[in-house]
Amino acid sequence: MKVCHLTSVHKYSDTRIFVKECASLSTQYETHLIAPEAPETVINGVYIHGVNKDGGNRLKRMTSTVKKVYHKSLDINADVYHFHDPELMPVGWLLKRKGKKVIYDVHEDVPKQVLSKHWIPQPLKKPVSWVVKKVEKIVSSRLDAIVTATPDISQRFRQYNPNTVTVQNFPLFAEWEGQVSHRADTESQTINLVYVGSITRPRGIVEMVKVMEEINKRTDKRIELLLGGKFSPSELQNDVSKLGGWQYVNFLGWLSREQVKEVLSRSHIGLVLIHPEPRYMVSYPVKLFEYMSAGIPVVASDFPLWRSIIEDSHCGIVVDPLNIENITQGILQIINDEDLALEMSKSGQAAVKAKYNWDTEAEKLLSLYRHISGQKVEPLSEQN
Repeated sequence: MKVCHLTSVHKYSDTRIFVKECASLSTQYETHLIAPEAPETVINGVYIHGVNKDGGNRLKRMTSTVKKVYHKSLDINADVYHFHDPELMPVGWLLKRKGKKVIYDVHEDVPKQVLSKHWIPQPLKKPVSWVVKKVEKIVSSRLDAIVTATPDISQRFRQYNPNTVTVQNFPLFAEWEGQVSHRADTESQTINLVYVGSITRPRGIVEMVKVMEEINKRTDKRIELLLGGKFSPSELQNDVSKLGGWQYVNFLGWLSREQVKEVLSRSHIGLVLIHPEPRYMVSYPVKLFEYMSAGIPVVASDFPLWRSIIEDSHCGIVVDPLNIENITQGILQIINDEDLALEMSKSGQAAVKAKYNWDTEAEKLLSLYRHISGQKVEPLSEQN
């Protein structure tokens, strides 16, 4: 069976799409991936195909680039197509009409996400969100299966399509095992906090920088923030660089997977201080599980879902992500207690190894493919 994954937005090296899903599928199927600006090559058994990404505004990407992805997908002539972006729903619909098996991979709750988009005028947010939800319902009901990243998203899509499976974005534990044992060396005179990911206001960059100034007033050690990622919008970097805490920030820019491992290997505490927006409160932050995998205690936003994970795993502290004092106290609690840091380090790694890892999720994905290809004829059971 020939399988083809499609994205018009993500890099071909995307962790969920390529490193986890395509790599897992390539062990059993001929697997292709179409992505913007990708090289024509084969990596880890996955056939990579690129399309030119049109510059300019989002409208061009959502029209011209999507059209190129569609035509390239026809060239591949796969049996199963698996697309990863909501703007590719028309492509999925067209491929389904050509008799292909089609899967929609829902990474985020897009209708909720729309309500937080800064580039959408405020009066249009609710109408656009409503339209997106309706389109998702119509298209999803006609596809062969839906894959979602969280149980909360699955709950909605199961109303549209009974073949809905939650494949959570848990880390590949083997990727981190042996890279870092723990980061409990709080005797060091320099303590490295770390954040790697998209750098935006809703993801807490302003609070992180402000905390750096505050926390360095309260300890003899130097506390630094290792910051990896890309600012969005780009002018945000200029804004936060004017804050007093920026002098304690080591901005590293975009990092490759190997560079992320290296940065985490010299980090003591991982930060996930995302604002309490609806789309974030019901999602699993990949960073949280990667910090845990690397044996790094975490300080994370106090959302009910996240609190249950962190308290169950005993891997960190939850705080109010909008309260500088609360965040500062949480960080200092770990810095000032080396035994606590060591316990959180070991507990986080153990929880990922036992529960929050990709192996179980990969089997769900493979089971779904067996089901829709006719290799597995019993009803598909939902696994959260």
